[in-house]
Amino acid sequence: MPPGPATQAKHPVDQTLPPLKLITTGLQHVAAMYAGVVAPPLIIGSAVGLSVTELTFLTGASLFLAGIATLLQTLGVWRIGARLPFVNGVTFASVAPMLAIDKSEGHEDALPVIFGACMVAAALGFVLAPYFSKLVRFFPPVVTGSVITLIGVSLMPVAFNWAQGGDPEAPGYGATKNIAMAGVTLLVVLLLSRFTRGFVKQIAVLLGLVVGTLIAVPVGITDFGALSDAGIVGFPTPFHFGAPQFALAAVVSMCIVMLVSMTESTADMLALGEIVDRPADEKTIAAGLRADTLGSFISPFFNGFLATAFAQNIGLVAMTRIRSRFVVAAGGGMLILMGLCPVAAALIATVPQPVLGGAGVVLFGSVAASGIRTLARADLGDDSNIVIVAVSLAVGVVPVAAPDFYDVFPGSARIILDSGISTGCVTAVVLNLLFNHLGRRRRGDPGDAPVPEPRAGEVTAEQPAR
Repeated sequence: MPPGPATQAKHPVDQTLPPLKLITTGLQHVAAMYAGVVAPPLIIGSAVGLSVTELTFLTGASLFLAGIATLLQTLGVWRIGARLPFVNGVTFASVAPMLAIDKSEGHEDALPVIFGACMVAAALGFVLAPYFSKLVRFFPPVVTGSVITLIGVSLMPVAFNWAQGGDPEAPGYGATKNIAMAGVTLLVVLLLSRFTRGFVKQIAVLLGLVVGTLIAVPVGITDFGALSDAGIVGFPTPFHFGAPQFALAAVVSMCIVMLVSMTESTADMLALGEIVDRPADEKTIAAGLRADTLGSFISPFFNGFLATAFAQNIGLVAMTRIRSRFVVAAGGGMLILMGLCPVAAALIATVPQPVLGGAGVVLFGSVAASGIRTLARADLGDDSNIVIVAVSLAVGVVPVAAPDFYDVFPGSARIILDSGISTGCVTAVVLNLLFNHLGRRRRGDPGDAPVPEPRAGEVTAEQPAR
């Protein structure tokens, strides 16, 4: 039956789906971002010397808070939440500073100091959100296209690392069977995408993960140990590791991380807005940043860390073309359930890293392809725009192509420099200002005069491309 007038009037982002489709597509988002959510607490928990039980507790707390932050972002409350299909989780940008805090404060006080610093940084970010969102006017298609492409390119090493096994220190990392399993999963996703249609095609990634996991069982790379050790019910007790403590150096470092996180979230919202055909304006970005920072403020109360947007899920939206924010909200509900039910989290954890890597190639490549599509709408016949794209991409891939490039810089500077998305984004914005705004006005060359008012359907620097 064709949709009624009410359904037709709704933007695809605001449309609901049948329950089965809602659950399966939401599960795809959880599977795509699960490894990214649990990795930071596993790294930090191991560094501060937590027991296996406490490590499981910390991981469950991160899942629980990721679900809360995702619901804030997708469903929204008041002026909080971008109301886009946006997944939130622990930001990797905070890992290095938190490890540094552990070294300076000691294992016993590390987590309370980290939680205190996160609370202050999140409060600062919430206050700055409406001002930070004004940067959207400096994101024309040449900038957004460069940043979206860079997001996809920067995520590819994550997929390749998963394909090799996920842990470079583990035995068998990079083994042929790992890479072969990634290839099999990629092949399954490609075949489903090519030869199926409708609902099956839309959940090709989820089916690829299921088929890959089943094939991985006889290969010997599927670990079901987490299922036997997981409890049925668990709740992240507030301040389980002690009341928050506030150290100036830790607060400053986490505030820097928050600014980096806000920059990446802004870029991610612009990217997602392009993909779902609802460009993120200043109001949307401000609301999205408020959701990020409010989720980050609540997180330490339940033993979690700073929350931010997960770029890898943008690739899933781009590939499946399922734009409903309620799908991601369903995924957020599943994350909350997994945080309260460790055995459910352990079930998702059985998906081997190489299988995730095979799916990641498609997901992250889809993000880069979306960026290229946006760049096609920019005026690349203009030499200035070519320079902007070339330099911003080059600067952004430095941490990917040469991971040790910034090792000589202070740790505080590396928080920003080691984030290729942030450095590339800032570079693109600055160069766009130099070449397309400040420089043209200063030179006063008729050939460099501002572009005339666009005809209907064209895109201006003040309005992201649809």
